[in-house]
Amino acid sequence: MNKARMTTLATLAGVASVGAALLLAARSREPVRNPHVPEPDKDVELDPYLGRWYEMARYDNHFEQGADAVTAEYSLRPDGLIDIVNRAGRDATGKPRISRGKARVVPDSRNAKFKVSFFGPFYVGDYWILDHAEDYSWSIVGEPSGRYLWILTRARDPEPALRSQLLHRVAELGYDVDALRMTEHAILQEAPAPAAPA
Repeated sequence: MNKARMTTLATLAGVASVGAALLLAARSREPVRNPHVPEPDKDVELDPYLGRWYEMARYDNHFEQGADAVTAEYSLRPDGLIDIVNRAGRDATGKPRISRGKARVVPDSRNAKFKVSFFGPFYVGDYWILDHAEDYSWSIVGEPSGRYLWILTRARDPEPALRSQLLHRVAELGYDVDALRMTEHAILQEAPAPAAPA
């Protein structure tokens, strides 16, 4: 192996180590609210899971601190990966903060677990679909550390009965419902859904 290639590999390894260290440092800021995260409850069909989701509630975290009007858009890429576009409107103008990433399905996970990357080629984040509606009208998303939790719905303003049902289900899964932050969508200005991949 020539010297230039060895230097490049060493640089990539260093970047990966720094990225992993930053992720671990960020995770350590968040309290563990469920020490016994359950395995995902159901198989997931990718096609009906794609599209726009509205965040109903979450455990607040350093990368969404104080954010409202949070939405997530998922679309399938030709290479089989999933494109992620997260938006958060932060003020009265509704101008969103946008973050883009990608995800890949974890093998043998029944499509219920993903590895997620917002940092180039490094898939260091976990995304577990712990439960979902049969018609994919809601989804409860967590990860194995028990520090993060999201409740997602297709409706921007879910009916009170659905909100109550989802909070009850989250408690059944072992999470502290009192620690959830409800997401406000009153400031959201609708953006068009991204076009389906060709």
